[in-house]
Amino acid sequence: MTATVLDPTTALVLVDLQKGITALPTAHPSQQIVERAAVLADAFRARGLPVVLVRVTGGAPGRTEGPARGGDVPADWAELVPELGRTDADIVVTKQQWGAFYGTDLDLQLRRRGVTQVVLAGIATSIGVESTARAAHEHGYHVTVAVDAVTDMDADAHRNSVAKIFPRLGETDTTEAITKLLG
Repeated sequence: MTATVLDPTTALVLVDLQKGITALPTAHPSQQIVERAAVLADAFRARGLPVVLVRVTGGAPGRTEGPARGGDVPADWAELVPELGRTDADIVVTKQQWGAFYGTDLDLQLRRRGVTQVVLAGIATSIGVESTARAAHEHGYHVTVAVDAVTDMDADAHRNSVAKIFPRLGETDTTEAITKLLG
């Protein structure tokens, strides 16, 4: 875990920190993840850097062997958690898939602002965060993951993403270390 540098125009991308997702049972307390994400958001906003708040409102079609989320969801399921302190300057992305790039204008929003690097946090590590990290890497962004600001419903999947996948896509570090790199 060593993030070496943050580019001058780095964006924070917070994945699926919404009421319905944060209410699910996770490997690490989701409230701690939200708190660390809020620290990152405040630090990025204080430096005038973009903050992207991603939420999911649907799912990709297709057959899977794993269980699909079923039934009706509460009306506030997709609402971003208030602890993130959403501002008018924040970019809000609504996705229908696991990753925040496919089928959204996230890449366009970042490129218009000259963003060359993304810092990622959110839930779930092996689903929304990893999918977004992979796509960011494929789009040519430098990727950093705040590993103490991500969690998963599956502890083994979380560990695999943090130990095996994220180091191949970019750099990883803690919320504290990343905020120090912001200067």
